[in-house]
Amino acid sequence: MPNPSAQADSPHRATPVQSAERVLRNEGNALLSLAQALPSDFDAAVRLILNAQGRVVLSGMGKSGHIARKIAATLASTGTPSIYVHPAEASHGDLGMITPQDICLVISNSGETTELGDLLAYCLRFEIPIIGISKRDDSTLMRAAALRLTLPDLEEACALGMAPTTSTTLTLGLGDALAIAVMEQREFRPEHFRSFHPGGRLGAQLAKVTQLMHSGDSLPLVGAKAPMADAILQMTESGFGITGVTDTQGALIGVISDGDLRRNMVGLMERRAGDVATLSPVTVAPDTAAAEAVALMNNRKVYALFVVTADRAPVGVLRLHDCLRAGVV
Repeated sequence: MPNPSAQADSPHRATPVQSAERVLRNEGNALLSLAQALPSDFDAAVRLILNAQGRVVLSGMGKSGHIARKIAATLASTGTPSIYVHPAEASHGDLGMITPQDICLVISNSGETTELGDLLAYCLRFEIPIIGISKRDDSTLMRAAALRLTLPDLEEACALGMAPTTSTTLTLGLGDALAIAVMEQREFRPEHFRSFHPGGRLGAQLAKVTQLMHSGDSLPLVGAKAPMADAILQMTESGFGITGVTDTQGALIGVISDGDLRRNMVGLMERRAGDVATLSPVTVAPDTAAAEAVALMNNRKVYALFVVTADRAPVGVLRLHDCLRAGVV
């Protein structure tokens, strides 16, 4: 038996950095090899998922199960309904989660995982299509699969060649490639992505102006011929620090800010709103991304702006403070 202390004192032992570099190079090269030689059934697998009437059901045992869970989450978040079913639990009632309208994407590096037996038999019995991911094309899993996504048989990245490393990286990369290919074929757009990611930083970055703006009776608006006393009253009551100025048709033609008040202090109360307003102000449309509106406010050095329709009818006020509070940066 090898002496652990002798191995620890070996001058040829790799440093932690050398080990990390070796692992990353090996796994990176493996991904490049896969990119240059995708499984021949890859395109057919994308088409099968696109045409599915039900969900994509993923399953795998051990490390393959962890990867399957992640692929299921990626598919679900990009517009493809999907779930993970544990193969052992499937044998104890969870097979009922799988319907004839579903597709099963089953992962096993060897293709001989015992716990997958009942799930494979169930799918074959009810003619549920199986997409298999394995490095052994002649395995039990791949013989049962309608479509085979065969991985290149490359060495694991660990020094012993045993710990699932390169194989799991390849599987995860292939799953990501499958999910994104399906997403792009669906023409999945940012607004769809927002629906599945309403929380956190990502949800905030994908928010639209209409979701953060103030609207309705709270809008501070006065006509161009209104006395400045009315304009200041609107600014005070709304608390937005600005007042919109409209023409006789209700279109926004200008904005009065605190800065405009300071620049027009002389004879201010004898003037009309249209005389004091900054004309042709910066505005945004309701469907503008909130992140884009924040960038606009930063560039123009304003802390609030009006949201207008195509005919410049004011429908809201967006404040920089509200965007920052919502997590838009």
